[in-house]
Amino acid sequence: MTDHGKPPFDRIAAAIRRERERAGLSLTELARRSGLAKSTLSQLESGTGNPNLETLWALSMALDVAVSRLIDPPRPPVRLIRAGEGPVAGSDEGGHGGTLRSGRARYAATLLAACPPGARRDLYRVEAAPGAAKVSDPHQPGTAEHLVISAGRALAGPSDEPVELGPGDYLGYPGDVPHLFEALEPGTSGVIIMEHI
Repeated sequence: MTDHGKPPFDRIAAAIRRERERAGLSLTELARRSGLAKSTLSQLESGTGNPNLETLWALSMALDVAVSRLIDPPRPPVRLIRAGEGPVAGSDEGGHGGTLRSGRARYAATLLAACPPGARRDLYRVEAAPGAAKVSDPHQPGTAEHLVISAGRALAGPSDEPVELGPGDYLGYPGDVPHLFEALEPGTSGVIIMEHI
């Protein structure tokens, strides 16, 4: 999905700033590495510059990213894992019954989403009651959200293709497009992880 609502220069400006910050570079250092003037970079990051392909190529080389990440950053796909699905690791000597032979309680961990390099994550507990959906505007480019429902039922995900979820279900979806959360039962709760690249 592309964000057709924003001018392309705004998207490019946000991508340059995001990749520079991800690389831990100052404007001065990026200017030195790319051979561009610091004032030019400042204009590009503010969305007032008009970058040509050569400029974007120089920036991509200095930032060690593909040019495509500056023009149209990749969007994370929607990923659904229902309760009881997904790769599981843990101590399952005793099978899926209640306890292990040693008397310890069974423990299993299901990987829902691995953290990509350079990403930052914020963790939220969500509690909601039935009613109008909570519709969120797009967050910064490259943001992804991960949702696990712990109780109740909810309709969640991208506004144009939400998914109904129940306890234990996981949904990963782009957070940089309009998205929603609507409780379908009283006492609906879950955990949302916001991932910023």
